[in-house]
Amino acid sequence: MRFTIYQESRQGGRNNNEDRVAHCYSREALLMAIADGMGGHHHGEIAAQIAVQTLVQAFQREARPALADPFLFLQQNVDTAHYAILDYTEHHKLEDSPRTTLVACIVQDNIAYWAHAGDSRLYLVRRNRVVSRTRDHSRVRYLLDEGLISRVQAEKHPDRHKIYSCLGGRLMPEVEYSRKTPLETGDLLILCTDGLWNIATDTELVRALGFPNLVEAARRFMQKAERKSGAGGDNLTMAVVRWEEDYVPPSSSEISTNFMGETEVSSTFVDFGRDPLYASSLSDEEIEEAIREIHAAIEKFTPRQEK
Repeated sequence: MRFTIYQESRQGGRNNNEDRVAHCYSREALLMAIADGMGGHHHGEIAAQIAVQTLVQAFQREARPALADPFLFLQQNVDTAHYAILDYTEHHKLEDSPRTTLVACIVQDNIAYWAHAGDSRLYLVRRNRVVSRTRDHSRVRYLLDEGLISRVQAEKHPDRHKIYSCLGGRLMPEVEYSRKTPLETGDLLILCTDGLWNIATDTELVRALGFPNLVEAARRFMQKAERKSGAGGDNLTMAVVRWEEDYVPPSSSEISTNFMGETEVSSTFVDFGRDPLYASSLSDEEIEEAIREIHAAIEKFTPRQEK
């Protein structure tokens, strides 16, 4: 595999960042995941952390170096994350379960597989055009599909942030899966939370990321988006990969997995409360306790490996 990848999360105008983002790859597979947590008193960020961390840890365990079935991997581990969040809720006797959106994508054998619940999105951009985009699990999306409101009305609709599918709710999440999607050289896969796509049209997104230096273009775009979101803006999170299977001159930001070992996995994600860019009112002791409980919740639903 050859690809260029960039991920970033910004706090925006909020007091805390409840988004989580991660990517990891083996010699033959790549995983990207983004979650947008919902729920008061820091529990939303814990739900998002559980969702992303569940996928990362499963990938580290199963991508040796390829996944046996990418769609099955997504299905099983999205369900695992949902149950782990519910277990956290029960353990803490919370009145209401913290919830999170999730969008996750696997690329293996030059084919992309993705799944999502909620309104965090994935875009597939080919030749400077969006050729595929996830459909938000939101009330406004439903009203648009039924022809009950126009796109102009949807942009200002009072229910535009209400979603009907997420992890951690009382009902099993409605998870939507893509078809197997072969990738072409130069394709962009963009994952982002609603804090970003709410302030950037598809055209602006494509134009901003359509430069040879993807890393620098993405960084500039995130800076501009955070300024545009203003003092009361939402958290903004994005992961973007440009597929580069055909030969291109090497660059410092390009990643090649050709020389990785069969059992080697590289992961990049922000552990709970550890990013200095995230403001948090939690003390060090509270962060340590939250990390222990996140690991315990995930471990309870993680299958044991045979020795």
